[in-house]
Amino acid sequence: MRDEAGIAIGKGESIAIAQVQMANDNMTRSHYHTFFEFYYLEAGDRYHVVEDTVYQLHPGDYILFPPYVMHRSYSVDDTFFRRTVVYFTKAMIPDSGIFSLLSKRAWLYRQDQGEEILKLLHEAMKEQERADPYSSKYIYFLLNQILIKLTRNAVEPEESEGENRITNVIRYLHENYAEKITLEELSARFFVSQYFLCHEFKRYTNCTIIQYVNSLRISHAQRLLEETDQSITEISMQTGFLNVTHFNRVFRSVTGRSPSQSRKTLRSEERVSLK
Repeated sequence: MRDEAGIAIGKGESIAIAQVQMANDNMTRSHYHTFFEFYYLEAGDRYHVVEDTVYQLHPGDYILFPPYVMHRSYSVDDTFFRRTVVYFTKAMIPDSGIFSLLSKRAWLYRQDQGEEILKLLHEAMKEQERADPYSSKYIYFLLNQILIKLTRNAVEPEESEGENRITNVIRYLHENYAEKITLEELSARFFVSQYFLCHEFKRYTNCTIIQYVNSLRISHAQRLLEETDQSITEISMQTGFLNVTHFNRVFRSVTGRSPSQSRKTLRSEERVSLK
């Protein structure tokens, strides 16, 4: 599936909205963004793996992913679904309180005010297509109406659809990503063979353990590049890399750019404001 909203954000837009309806569109592996993603499921059922937790969404449910949260979605075979997504940068949230709350973790909402939220989303999509001199400002206000409603209805996360050994492994990786992690240590800690661990982890996340750990470490590195003045060497050590050369190589393989280029891009995006 072509990610039109992602392409627009990649070209420098502060917000992009896209609707998709199809079947058999399953994400190949967990990923993260440097921006927010608001996902509204309009039809069909869809599973979302958010770090170590699995949620099943039904029509009218919606979820907000803050930057740097690992996630992926999938459906059972031949399940039709329709969803609307909104990607938007941090600069689109003017209120520090709303930003602080919604940045903490992914927020799942169960059909609460769903019709009202969907109406605002569709209105924003129409403005995106209209693209007159006032559209960007109107979309900005529509988005913040949605975010205020999300903030008012934020509740503690639900329990996972199912907790198992692999979800416990993922939780451990998120808590210890900066430490030395080996397959031998993981298999011993969770009382499972290395073969079974690798096989089940790949089945659950659709990526290898080392791929997942590298993406996790790089997501934290990107946050530090954006939010601190630490040197690249300091960040590489803080996020679990033994040397800066290896850090640079993995960083480029995950993001497509060097750490210094990423820092420059992330900070320039942070300075963007609604004109």
